[in-house]
Parts: sequence; structure tokens; C-alpha cells
Amino acid sequence: MIRILIVDDHQVVRQGLRFVLEQEPDCVVVGECADGDAALAQVDAARPDVVLLDMVMPGLDGMGVLHALQDRDERPSVVVLTSFPADDLVMDAVRAGATSYLPKTAAVDRVVEAVRAAATGGSVLDPGAAAVLVRSVRDGGSSPLARLSTRERDVLAALTRGRSNREIARALSLSEQTVKSYVSSILTKLGLQDRTQAAIFALQQGLVPLREALQTDREP
Repeated sequence: MIRILIVDDHQVVRQGLRFVLEQEPDCVVVGECADGDAALAQVDAARPDVVLLDMVMPGLDGMGVLHALQDRDERPSVVVLTSFPADDLVMDAVRAGATSYLPKTAAVDRVVEAVRAAATGGSVLDPGAAAVLVRSVRDGGSSPLARLSTRERDVLAALTRGRSNREIARALSLSEQTVKSYVSSILTKLGLQDRTQAAIFALQQGLVPLREALQTDREP
């Protein structure tokens, strides 16, 4: 049996997914929750094989959940179901470990297919998400910055300008926990030790002009 955890802040969506999945003889829903912190707790308690994950939730969002799961030795496969198929979100999610990426408008059989694929290490991508990945491979280039997603580069640029996690979260409409996860991912991908090294790297790569990094004004 495939053990499934449903994570979405809309109860109607959770109920619909539960109903669909529980019609399948090889699927069992072991839990559902409405935010990222509860999702991580449920992963520990219920030990799902697959997590169906919304990206936009209160508190710790879907990206924060993906980053948190990366640090675990045993982690479930993640199928992203979202209403926000933006290019940078697709890349961020896949780089953070999502195995499949589908819009919430996907057909029922497509969602079930993605769950079964995820349980065996496979992937199912919406055509739009697949196109984003193809463009990324084609245009990625050899710059070290190519290792980072669009959102990670936004966070790196902000911290290079001396912004705190709180200021970055406010500017990018993220939670502070999610920003912290992004910073950790940036350091890991670039092989750096701390925010100072990250800022120096960003300056060397021309991501932020030196004059901007030297400005000391802050948001109120």
C-alpha cells in the first residue's frame, strides 16, 4: 500500500483528494494537514511514502517543507499540487526535491499516476513544468549562479545588501523560516560557510553592484 499525506490549507481540496485516493486499492491516506509545520510533524508520526504538497500556505510554506525534508535521512517523495505554476516556483520545487509537479486542475487519473510514480522513484510533470525544466537545462550556462534557482538568487542578492531574514521575508512575501531554508540551501549548493562568504561570492559574480552592498539604510 502507498501511504499518503495530504498537505493543503483548503479543507475542500484535502477532502477531494482523500476521496479520490481512497478509491484506489493500492492507496491509503494516513493523514492530512493545513500548514507546513504540521506537515513535518505528520511526516515523523505517520511515515508516509508520498506527500501531496501545496506550495502556498500560512506559516511554513511548501518550499520550506521541501527544504526541511532535504535534511532528513529518510524522507517521503513529494508531489507538488499548486495553483501557482510560476517558472521560478517550478525550478525551486524540483531543485528542493519534488519528484512531480502538477497544477490543481490536473485530471484525477494524472494525480493518481503521479502518486504511484513517486512511490517508486518516478516523476510526472505537467507539460508547462516540463517546458520550464527544458529551458533551464538549455539556458543554464556554466556560471556558478546557475546552480541557484531564481528565488535563491533573489535571497542571495538581498542578504548581500545586508538585509536580515525578516527584511528578506517581508520583501519577497515569504515566511522567515522559508528564507532561512533558502539561505541554508544557497550555502550548501555553493559550498560556502556563512552569509559573509555568500555576500562576497555574490559581489564577485556581479549579482549585486558593490555600491548597493555598501548602502546601510534599512526598511523601517
